[in-house]
Amino acid sequence: MLLTSNGLTNETLLDSLRDLMGKPFGSTDVVCVPTASVAEPGDHGWLVRRLHRLYELGWRTLNILELNGLPRQSVLDRLLRADVVYVEGGNHYHLARSIGGNDLADAFLDALRSRVYVGVSAGSMIFSRHLDEHSGAVIGDLADLHALGATSLTPPFGLFDWYLKPHLYSPDFPERDDAWADRIAARAGFPIMFIDDDTAVRVVDGAVDVVTEGRWRRHL
Repeated sequence: MLLTSNGLTNETLLDSLRDLMGKPFGSTDVVCVPTASVAEPGDHGWLVRRLHRLYELGWRTLNILELNGLPRQSVLDRLLRADVVYVEGGNHYHLARSIGGNDLADAFLDALRSRVYVGVSAGSMIFSRHLDEHSGAVIGDLADLHALGATSLTPPFGLFDWYLKPHLYSPDFPERDDAWADRIAARAGFPIMFIDDDTAVRVVDGAVDVVTEGRWRRHL
């Protein structure tokens, strides 16, 4: 897994992805899941820019897959036809509920055992066992859950004991500075990794490290 904040923003992240794939982009099929973005209101220019950046890498094929509305087996078949599963950002609660509500979690994890996963923002946040209403209250984004007409959430995967929070120091989220991270960490009660838009958390066979041209913080 390569869990990013803002996608493949620099050569260090691209080199890390190439190492994980073991072959060039031109010989690789990618499936892009934009589901989290659908629940975000307002301008979606940010998504178009990121998808353009992804497309420009020159994949053999780039498939777009929405998790809702298609037969379950069709979703799984398209995941299995890809070498890389790239899951975009937006509302992480909507993404998590789409995976759980469509009974995709177990099969999704099985598919990832032989594929590379690239998460972007929301797509990077969905693997924590702390993805629930408590962490939402701690971090201050419960409004994103309530906007879906929900008050609770069951994590679809629960792979990691730590929680990932993206966009540290981002100009698009000016409140996300060191003081903001300190306040969250002080009341969390669980490990949190904060990463900026030039950083990714890499997970290989259970080993976790950080690849970056930017800044990040870990609170245990």
